[in-house]
Amino acid sequence: MSRPPAVAVSVAVAAVLLAAAAGPMHAAGGGGRSRPDPHAEAKVKVAESINAFGLNLYGEVREKPGNFFLSPYSLASALAMTWAGARGETADEMAETLVLPEAWRSEPERIHAAFGRLTDSLNAAKAPYELSAANALWGQKGFGFRGEFLGLVGDHYGAGLREVDFAGRTEAARHAINVWVEKETREKIKNLVPRGGLTPETRLVLTNAIYFQGTWQFPFDKTDTKEEDFFAPSGPLKAPMMRETKHFRYADAGGHHVLQLSYKGRDLAMVLFVPKAKDGLPAVEASLSAQGLAERLRAMRARRVQLFLPRFKVTWKLEMSAVLARMGMPRAFHPDRADFSGMAPGLYIQKVFHKAFVDVNEEGTEAAAATAVVVGLTAMPAEPIVVRADRPFLYLIRDTRSGAILFLGRLVNPKA
Repeated sequence: MSRPPAVAVSVAVAAVLLAAAAGPMHAAGGGGRSRPDPHAEAKVKVAESINAFGLNLYGEVREKPGNFFLSPYSLASALAMTWAGARGETADEMAETLVLPEAWRSEPERIHAAFGRLTDSLNAAKAPYELSAANALWGQKGFGFRGEFLGLVGDHYGAGLREVDFAGRTEAARHAINVWVEKETREKIKNLVPRGGLTPETRLVLTNAIYFQGTWQFPFDKTDTKEEDFFAPSGPLKAPMMRETKHFRYADAGGHHVLQLSYKGRDLAMVLFVPKAKDGLPAVEASLSAQGLAERLRAMRARRVQLFLPRFKVTWKLEMSAVLARMGMPRAFHPDRADFSGMAPGLYIQKVFHKAFVDVNEEGTEAAAATAVVVGLTAMPAEPIVVRADRPFLYLIRDTRSGAILFLGRLVNPKA
């Protein structure tokens, strides 16, 4: 059966699992522009936080070898919902790690409202692409969650409480959550919460899913795709290389090219960071920061570019609790020091699972990402610029309206 022509699906799922502290610790659209948006500043502010957090996170995991793909939006949204129930030094550490707007931290509801408005903006997409986000809470039936926390998460994240029985029917609860995730992600993310990911002490799971479907503004011609060398660290290998000569937004960043490929409607785009040297990726990674990213994006201008881009699929997963603790929020993972009393007494984060998938081809992009935070008791040149992405490179998918990084990845081997 042939693939449908519209193939840009981006999915991010975030789940936060919470449990009561008395028990034992367990390991486990359209392109038109309308009237000014009164909430634009708040959305840009929270987008800046998501971007800074995502790039800091990338800095922590980039030493791991091979391909890489995650969703800063998904992780930040899940952790922001968790932060809504954090108090004291736990809340302070999480705010620092998430790079939440410092001037707003004394008014946390302002931050949650901004996350909500960003999500509302994503959900407002119209043809020619589809973009939607959904949230839900899964709570232990009869457990005494604080009404203020439930109300805040419901009001700003649209996450209503669904009662399940973690204590007596743990696997049934896990199955229900995973079925919801599969449905919201068009079956791109399966088994988000792995066997053993919930325990009888689990008390709450917060889930977030984001879905995007669209096509390139300028699709690649399949007849032009040829097998060519891709210069992986392990040596050259053959990969299907797509090609197109068009006017793209482009910037020369010295040691690397920066190029943006828009999806139809231009509200979302992929940005490539392609080193000029075949072994230049580490230098690109070391130079990338939130400020550096903003400068590169501002420097882009319409240029005629001859682009070579491999067709590729990547699946990536990582348990991130150690990474997040290193980034500055260790208290949240310590059963004796965590303070999530804004939700209920005696909760701490046990695990943070993240899994992501991306498929880039001639028509567009298909991508999926999932997060589970488990909390337990206790001017044009005559000749085109040539950009050959035939070497390891970085890429991201961004919301061009707010600037938020929805997905961030690295390609080292297009045939892995």
